[in-house]
Amino acid sequence: MRPGPPLPALGPSEAARALAAFHLSCPSLLSRDDESGLAQREDWRAACDAASSAADAEAFFRRELVPVQVGDGAGFTTGYYEPEIAGCRTRRPGCDVPVYRKPPDLLDADPRTGARARGRVAENGVYVLYHERGEIEEGVLAGRGLELAYAADPADLFFLQIQGSGRLRLPDGSVLRIGYAGQNGREYTAIGRLLRERGILQPPVTMQSIRAWMAANPEAGRALMRENRSYVFFQELTGPGPLGALGRPVTANVSVAADSRFVPLGAPVLLTGMDDPRANGLWIAQDTGGAIRGPNRFDTFWGAGPEAAAIAGAMQARGRAYILLPRAAVERLRSRLAPAQP
Repeated sequence: MRPGPPLPALGPSEAARALAAFHLSCPSLLSRDDESGLAQREDWRAACDAASSAADAEAFFRRELVPVQVGDGAGFTTGYYEPEIAGCRTRRPGCDVPVYRKPPDLLDADPRTGARARGRVAENGVYVLYHERGEIEEGVLAGRGLELAYAADPADLFFLQIQGSGRLRLPDGSVLRIGYAGQNGREYTAIGRLLRERGILQPPVTMQSIRAWMAANPEAGRALMRENRSYVFFQELTGPGPLGALGRPVTANVSVAADSRFVPLGAPVLLTGMDDPRANGLWIAQDTGGAIRGPNRFDTFWGAGPEAAAIAGAMQARGRAYILLPRAAVERLRSRLAPAQP
């Protein structure tokens, strides 16, 4: 950890959005253990108390929090959004791809040893990895009453799973909103990376170029999707949303997914000097993602609709990344690192 630069000037609306999202995250900051080890729960108390009554959002961030660099600070961000795809509540011709709820036999830990790893107890009593994407698509979960709804197109559902939440446009014109409920524990594989490494697509590989290739190569596209063994389960959303990893709504142009091993979920993140200036600014880490790994790897949220899809699908920006931490946490980290410094 190293000191970061002073917070740059923030527009009033940007600062206000960030403050609102930070305040929304405060109950989680004050109640959950920080996996990154950068801050303790009580470190956030003063900032969270001040956030509830702050009249000047930019002054609040300058006064209460300090930018720090984690690792080399070389930030890289992609984008995600809330897609809308064709679907139906009950199976019918042309709308028959199951959207599954989280299965009750998907566990987060081995019940015998307590070791944390997503899996299931097999018929012989052995704790094993949960079913992978191909097995689920072949029907291993069929007939168990887990179908929340159905999608019209398997590729549409695949990309909705990557985003983590979305909307199903039903035949009568109404919308069913669905959000992340769980994941099968299998490692996420970025199919865009596979296409690039195999020389099928040339950089920049975007969601739009991947979709175009899959539309032109449907059989190869289906096989490619199964190389990503990760599979996401959903729940119906009836309130504000979509929901991030904290179980709280994420907000367009202010929420960002981060790796909770390095970034406290709920903490502000400053992205600056990005080669796509749309990514610059103050974001709040309210989500995680299977592809978001590393201390300076982020995924910016852009909302719903065609414009959000276009921005998110093409977003691949590099620049500098800093985490904003409470002063008490920064002082403790400095004290801890001092003996190791020359």
